[in-house]
Amino acid sequence: MDKELNEIILSALKNQDKPIDRRDLQILCNSPETEEFNNSLSYLKTKGKIIIDRKKVGLPSVMGYLPATILRCAKSFCFAKPLEGLTEDLFIHGAASKGAMPGDVVMLKNITASEKGFSADVYEILEKGTRIITGKIDRPDSKFGKAVIVPDTGFAYSIKVVKGGELKSKVGDKVKASVYYDPNDRTVYARVIKVYGRSNSAKICSDAIIDSYGIPTKFPVTVKHEAAIKAAQPITDEEAAKRLDLTDEPIFTIDGADAKDLDDAISVKKLSDGWELGVHIADVSHYVTSGSRLDDEARQRGTSVYFADRVIPMLPVELSNGCCSLNAGTRKLTFSAIMKLNANADLVDYRFEKSIINSKVRGVYSEVNAIFDGTASQELVDKYSPVAEGLTAARELAQILKQKSHRRGELEIETTELRFVLDEKGVCVGVAQRERGEAEELIEQFMITANNAAALYAKSAGIPFVYRVHEPPDEEKLYSLSELAAACGLQTRRIKEGVRPSDFAALIESSKDTKYSKLISMQVLRTMSKARYDPRPLGHFGLSLTDYCHFTSPIRRYPDTSIHRILTDLISGVPVDKIKSKYEEFASDSSKLSTEFEIRAVKAERDAEKCYAAEYMLAHIGEKYAGVVSGVTVKGIFIMIPSGIEGFVDLLSLADTQYEFDGKTTITDRKSGTKFSIGDEVMIEVDSADVSAGTVDFVLADEE
Repeated sequence: MDKELNEIILSALKNQDKPIDRRDLQILCNSPETEEFNNSLSYLKTKGKIIIDRKKVGLPSVMGYLPATILRCAKSFCFAKPLEGLTEDLFIHGAASKGAMPGDVVMLKNITASEKGFSADVYEILEKGTRIITGKIDRPDSKFGKAVIVPDTGFAYSIKVVKGGELKSKVGDKVKASVYYDPNDRTVYARVIKVYGRSNSAKICSDAIIDSYGIPTKFPVTVKHEAAIKAAQPITDEEAAKRLDLTDEPIFTIDGADAKDLDDAISVKKLSDGWELGVHIADVSHYVTSGSRLDDEARQRGTSVYFADRVIPMLPVELSNGCCSLNAGTRKLTFSAIMKLNANADLVDYRFEKSIINSKVRGVYSEVNAIFDGTASQELVDKYSPVAEGLTAARELAQILKQKSHRRGELEIETTELRFVLDEKGVCVGVAQRERGEAEELIEQFMITANNAAALYAKSAGIPFVYRVHEPPDEEKLYSLSELAAACGLQTRRIKEGVRPSDFAALIESSKDTKYSKLISMQVLRTMSKARYDPRPLGHFGLSLTDYCHFTSPIRRYPDTSIHRILTDLISGVPVDKIKSKYEEFASDSSKLSTEFEIRAVKAERDAEKCYAAEYMLAHIGEKYAGVVSGVTVKGIFIMIPSGIEGFVDLLSLADTQYEFDGKTTITDRKSGTKFSIGDEVMIEVDSADVSAGTVDFVLADEE
């Protein structure tokens, strides 16, 4: 396919305010080869970039069409998300859907607006989705009735299993199925293609989630073999001689107690006019070389994925937990960012060097926090004595960096991150909100500083790079946040176009002593653009930094490995023009793929967490908890209980009530005047939990 001709055609059509004759377009594009021209038109049409109506050609927007992706389907209607133009989802009546299913890319026509929103008809299906779903088997009619699948996502109704398509599945099994649309009876049918196990097990549901997102769990034999060879290679004297020798320096790591892939270590020295901060990162790019099988596999994984019961690593364990992990007492190859900060913790100088270290202490967050708060045992104090001076300097520097981040307006958004405790069978028996202490914040501040320095270095050198970018929020989302905050009685005059991170920080701070604190934090988070990777240095809005990248976690993130490779050439003296020709396309591709795989990982992790939360609540059916209203909808309210688990109370199911939602924070019963607003404290009873769907239902309960 001629990409250049495709761009020429699209560029020509962008200058047309009405459809153009096919022959006139060919002349305008100066394309003498008719077959080549027609091939490009066909390709652009299948991708939804253009519309061809008889002999006329135009952009979809010019011809009244709109490309979109089908999000979810009920029995008689669908919703689609526009790929351009509109930001609202569109309603599609079932009779006008042409059998489109969730995940399909479609071209919409007859787009109309009403008080209820936008609606449209499907003109054609441009690209079918996978047509693969996961769900659980049920037989709603009777014990021996026809089987159906209750889908996990996409379909808001049960799908009939075609005769003979059960694959020995039983009621309650978690399954994978292929689905198809029968135009004769306008019905969607399913055929089971894999049985995972019982759907009331969060572990089994996680298996299905991993599978449904296409996350690879096994390394090919060739990749494992290559990893084993790399891991077995000793650090030669020749290699060590090429590097900055830091083996005698008081370098140490601080991680979670259960972490095995230790990819960052630190060293801090107090100077007469400031500090020297060393951030020493596992030199993964030394082992994962360009064009190797290891590199190809890492690029297609993009990131390690973390679940309550397992980690799916980006690299084989021989590397991630072995030769690349900065274990204490062993020599390790590293890529060091050595930075000079003045008394105000301003970054005044930096250099990047390939190095070799020997970490003196395997630090643990909880242990360092105990040292900081004075509750550490003598045994712990003795353990950290080899790095005591550096740890004291690190604490002092981190506190100043933290104050500085506050002043520049870095956003600190309150979120609820859950920690799950599993028994020996992998069943969730405990849930708590994950806490962040001073040690966690210390490491975060140092990693941000190193990431900032790496981005500054690449930008000043003018080389291709993979930046971590976070753009300002769009105007429509800002307006929604402003309306909600105003309804909560908060000052919103600065929440508009041109908003600064400090304005959001001020809004969050003003809500802290109100019942709307969590709501405002979450709404600010939803207002934000999604952080992503990009070859352009577009800045990081949330951190209030002009230059930022991900340099510090190459064991678990491919973009970090990518920029290590680029920076290695830069510090080795490779001319900038050669670096540009070598890495221009690589940086662009790495940015795109890394963003895609990060999104995949985050969604999978979130879905699995919901299943584990529901599994935990299964053992607590009938128990009562004091909770807080965390969300309000037209159908009911979401309640968060002390553990951090959220459940739903269906108010519309209550007899003799007429609840109305104000569209913002409150739902009111017109008959009794009973109101529920975000932040209200309520007593609930656990009514049910569906592990397969990852949902928990509560009912209102009397105060005890």
